[in-house]
Amino acid sequence: MLSIGSPQIKLLEKLCNAMSVSGDEGEVRRIVLEEVKPYADEVKVDALGSVLVRKKGAGRKPLRVLLDAHMDEVGFMIVKDDEGGFYQFRTVGGIDERHLVGKQVIVGKDHTPGVIGAKPIHLTDSSERSHPVDIESMRIDLGPEGKAKAGDRATFATKFKRVGPSIMSKSIDDRIGVAILIELLKNAPENVELCLAFSVQEEIGLRGATVAGYYFNPDLAIAIDSTPARDLPDYEGRENYTYNTKLGSGPAIYPAHSPVISDPRLVGFLAEVGTKHNIPYQFRQPGGGGTDAGAIQQARSGIPVVSVSVPHRYTHSPISVSRVDDWKNTLNLLHVALQEMTPALLKR
Repeated sequence: MLSIGSPQIKLLEKLCNAMSVSGDEGEVRRIVLEEVKPYADEVKVDALGSVLVRKKGAGRKPLRVLLDAHMDEVGFMIVKDDEGGFYQFRTVGGIDERHLVGKQVIVGKDHTPGVIGAKPIHLTDSSERSHPVDIESMRIDLGPEGKAKAGDRATFATKFKRVGPSIMSKSIDDRIGVAILIELLKNAPENVELCLAFSVQEEIGLRGATVAGYYFNPDLAIAIDSTPARDLPDYEGRENYTYNTKLGSGPAIYPAHSPVISDPRLVGFLAEVGTKHNIPYQFRQPGGGGTDAGAIQQARSGIPVVSVSVPHRYTHSPISVSRVDDWKNTLNLLHVALQEMTPALLKR
């Protein structure tokens, strides 16, 4: 079994602290390229900016398996300079605007520090306080010497930290998937042709994965992502039937989600592997949300797909929380599954 030690923690910290808002994933791409080149047989950056990696397998025609994780994160784009260090902005990806006022951010390639500001409560009247502040009334404040231009990306300034069994950071979605793909490449089994897509622009429409699925034309594909955990106390006693994953219960296997019904052969195979090797896993309820599997499934003449995610709390907010053990168990479920894959899997 593979382990999560200091090198893996340091790599995830480096990935999470980088800024790679959708459409401008260069910081994470540079880290990925540095990590994968010594281990890959082929490395390509496609026209959209995804990193596409191939590790050849042994034998005459090994099963071609695509693993995908997206490099981008939700964030912001500067749209107008209001002068005096104030900038209008818009969200990139699904961000709850209620989280924003007073949050520290970094802006542009120099990571210029700033804060999202709005009128303080002392200066508002009762009608203004009766509803959330909308983004049109917010500004990113960089101070009189801060500089930005329209099109610059920004994201939360939260720094990665390890707290006991947990990791806390921005952009765990989906830097934890990126870290898993890198570790699987470093420990690639020889029985499969391993194809890795470190894809771009997942948060705004699964765009990089669309190209990656077409390029590799794999026999099957697994999207590795991060999914919301719904395991907070519910004091009203309501039944939890959506986003039913929990921290500490292992990787979440998707029977279905918004854009795709997972291939039942792959869902069953992953569950069998977990049971056989005593690797904890859980099933994410069929329903909303989406991963890159939705785009890969429709490439060329169709590709069998399944999604596997590491659960985390506080999705698309300034800070998320995951468990190291869930990360480790996701890594090992996938590693053992790759080792045990044969062409017979798709003949079930």
